[in-house]
Amino acid sequence: MDEHKLVARILGGDAAAERMLYDAHVDRVYRLAFRMTGDDDLAQDCTQEAFIRAFSRLREWRGEAALGTWIHSIAVSVTLNALRKSKRFRQREADLEEADHVAASPREAEPDLKERMKRAIDALPERYRTVFVMHDVEGYTHQEIGAVLDAPAGTCKARLSRARARLREALADFAGGFTG
Repeated sequence: MDEHKLVARILGGDAAAERMLYDAHVDRVYRLAFRMTGDDDLAQDCTQEAFIRAFSRLREWRGEAALGTWIHSIAVSVTLNALRKSKRFRQREADLEEADHVAASPREAEPDLKERMKRAIDALPERYRTVFVMHDVEGYTHQEIGAVLDAPAGTCKARLSRARARLREALADFAGGFTG
């Protein structure tokens, strides 16, 4: 269904249209929130808050970006605000691998590397960590990330490059010193 028609139906009070919008985006919003927070409860809260905000601000959607991109930008904002409030981003309670049940296929890695990777990702500056998680973990394109973060795609590419460089540096001893 055309996004503008769906929004018109929702604004007209159509509960089935609301459910369609929610069902179309809830899994990806939750996965993104979980990957950013590492905490199931916080990710669920962020997902719920993101949809509450999206539905309450639906009249503000101008259609310049895809509806999904607009919802994901709200989800990123809500999640970053929640992380700032709870300060959990430095004390992640769950491993990134715990989201494998929502990913395509589980990956196996050496346990020490997993822990070092988690710490290295957590140590990235927020702007780099967000782009890294969105692109390399969740599979968003640079254009989608740029739309969500209200930044040029080139800026997102540069941040991803810097994030990867910092991760290579932090994990160099696992690669036999290879950092290039």
